[in-house]
Amino acid sequence: MTVETDRRVLAGHVVPFAVWVGVILLLQGLEHAGLCPRWFYPWSYAVKSAVCAALFVWLKPWRFYSALQGKHALSALGLGAAVAAVWILPETPWAGRIAPGFQDFYHRWMILMPGALPDYFDPSFFPALPPGHRSLAYSPEQAGWCLTVLKLAGSACVIAVLEEFFFRGFLYRWFRKGEFWSVPLNVFDAQAFWIVAAVFGLEHDRWVAGVLAGAAYGWLAVRTGDLWAAALAHGVTNFLLGVYVIASRQYGFW
Repeated sequence: MTVETDRRVLAGHVVPFAVWVGVILLLQGLEHAGLCPRWFYPWSYAVKSAVCAALFVWLKPWRFYSALQGKHALSALGLGAAVAAVWILPETPWAGRIAPGFQDFYHRWMILMPGALPDYFDPSFFPALPPGHRSLAYSPEQAGWCLTVLKLAGSACVIAVLEEFFFRGFLYRWFRKGEFWSVPLNVFDAQAFWIVAAVFGLEHDRWVAGVLAGAAYGWLAVRTGDLWAAALAHGVTNFLLGVYVIASRQYGFW
């Protein structure tokens, strides 16, 4: 590869995800300054999804991978559904009725920041969000169905892919060798694997579920050597989670 090609490979794996995270940090800064109106959340998510998808298409990092193999697709679908269940079940009203102590522990210690209940969890309203919570801005009643569906599409089809190319395609192999594109994906390195799973988990507020999800997607990528299988599994998880959010109105997941 030429130096220019090397840089383009690196940019394709890193830049779209970096832009996504940058927008999140910008919104957090605006929110803390009191400069982020509610309508801005769903609109910014739609624009962010379009811009990051366009960057991904322009940089074409998939050129260095084989297409999704059919024999891996079924495993990806099943794994994605299983991870969605791990993400959803501890916070269902059913779990609260069966094991209220566990659900309280889960909310208090397995969601950032540990030791305090998350802002969306109020026993007086749960599973509904407290009135005025910012995540309700994504609901169809406030955002309109178009922006709610775009939120679902961005979650399932954009960020799921960007995260897999960054975490499993780039970071996992970068920890093993500087020229990450020359490192086989289907070689297990325990240290790199668990570091990436931990970093992936801490990117999410449900950090325990995030670590388990990162380990699951990482396992699939390493076992198959097929990054698109991990991306499909991740997309299935996000899609099922989004459908659950809309159907149950538990917008705290968003």
